[in-house]
Amino acid sequence: MTTMYQDRPLGAGVHDPATEPFFAATANGSLRIKLCVSCRKPHWYPRPLCPYCLGDTEWSDAAGKGVIYSVSVTRRAGPIPYAIAYVRLDEGVTMLSNIVDCDLDSVCIGQRVHVVFKPADDGTMIPMFAPDQG
Repeated sequence: MTTMYQDRPLGAGVHDPATEPFFAATANGSLRIKLCVSCRKPHWYPRPLCPYCLGDTEWSDAAGKGVIYSVSVTRRAGPIPYAIAYVRLDEGVTMLSNIVDCDLDSVCIGQRVHVVFKPADDGTMIPMFAPDQG
């Protein structure tokens, strides 16, 4: 059985002063992660204090490329099947996201992916990942 990805409704992102730089970047087609100004380690989920050394953090542009660490294709949770995955970015952080724009039955662990942005109900652009071609 081949299951092709279809766009599905996405809930709005959580907008507050801490997340505005992230969503401002996604609106411009960029993915940002947090980086510690003291130990220089990147981390995800963004937070004001570094989870490694409790130093201050700053936003940093990510290349938006990575590899699928874990994936599950959901076919029964609603009318539209989708793939949810942990993606390990080349920067070293792991994000929970969706795999999109592909045959969901061909998605596999270890597959290279790149970031794409899909609009939420409120117009916010949400980062997701699509398999690299080739």
